[in-house]
Amino acid sequence: MNMLLLLIAAGMGLVVQNLLMVRITESVSTILITLVINSSVGLLLLVGLLLAKNGLGALAEVTGAARWWMLLPGLLGSLFVFAGILGYQKLGAAATISILVASQLCMGLLVDVYRAGPAALRDNLPALVGALLLVAGAYLVAKRSF
Repeated sequence: MNMLLLLIAAGMGLVVQNLLMVRITESVSTILITLVINSSVGLLLLVGLLLAKNGLGALAEVTGAARWWMLLPGLLGSLFVFAGILGYQKLGAAATISILVASQLCMGLLVDVYRAGPAALRDNLPALVGALLLVAGAYLVAKRSF
């Protein structure tokens, strides 16, 4: 599998997903309905794939392995989807995407530096410059929205 093509397809798909979710939100009484629909479809798909691949025993493993902190990715994912929908509605697609991508890149670089130690700052100077340029670009794209 070509990882670059997968990531490009996922990024483009995310734009379409958010546009569709804005449309759903405009046709229901609350954004929560949109979030429930989104999460339900994902849950049904993943449970179906899990059962098809691993059988009923996999459900016992899911419940047996669950720890409180394992809920955090789902909560953060819901926050991301919620913010994306509102951002598309209030700021537009380009501004929302630029802010989300710039913030993800900055956080990702912080995590990489934390894991690798201070030497990672020196070793990743081009990446840090790139992040600064991306933040500047996000500002230029989104500044009219604020």
